[in-house]
Amino acid sequence: MSTHPASWWAQFASATEGLDPASVTESLGDAMTPHIPSPLLRREAEIAVQTVVRHLNRPAVAALAEQSERTAARLARTVARLEERATGDGTGTAVAAAVVHVLHGRWAEGIAAAEPLLGTAPLVRAMIAAVRREALDVRLVLRLLDAGQEPGMALHSSQAIARYGWWPTWLLKVVTERALAGTLDADVITALDRCAYAELSPAQARMARRLIDADTQLVDAVAFRLEALGEPSAAVRLREGDLSAVALAARLIPV
Repeated sequence: MSTHPASWWAQFASATEGLDPASVTESLGDAMTPHIPSPLLRREAEIAVQTVVRHLNRPAVAALAEQSERTAARLARTVARLEERATGDGTGTAVAAAVVHVLHGRWAEGIAAAEPLLGTAPLVRAMIAAVRREALDVRLVLRLLDAGQEPGMALHSSQAIARYGWWPTWLLKVVTERALAGTLDADVITALDRCAYAELSPAQARMARRLIDADTQLVDAVAFRLEALGEPSAAVRLREGDLSAVALAARLIPV
């Protein structure tokens, strides 16, 4: 997975309602600070993260706000001083500089700065941990992102799939494939949900899967049988690829 601009990372926040600043700061801090090479600078960054998180958890306390601002500013000055004194490119301050962005609420900028050094996956995990949605599959989100989906769509698709975790395995595979292909929307989920409620036998489930995959020969054969059973409208919808007709077809056709 390649690196991404700050605008890409900003979608994690924009796609999530009520994102808690304290959770984001703590989660990103935990992901970033262990990668600061200098023990002294790492410890200063850890203290700064802890201080800012305390303030964000109790924003009305003026003393914590002052302490937070002072500690974050001190870390920024330390990083700037080390960069000025360094000769060459190996300052070892890049991750600490990313933490400074995070402490000032510039999450996307901080992540974009840290991504070349930490990789994409740990930072995605950190953002998902901050979102704190139990119905999110981190591995699936990473697969969706790797497939080229934008963060907002990946989060939505993963949550939709996790919500229907009780679906039979064959149907979860179908919905995951749809998500990876970028064709998972509300109408598709509704149609597949009808298939899940159909209580299909293993043989019927296999046939439903082939119908969903648009097996032309099978679709034509099943459509003809639906017409013979007095379901011409279902036959038309099945030929048109309407997923809502699949469950009906699978249940009505003896196998």
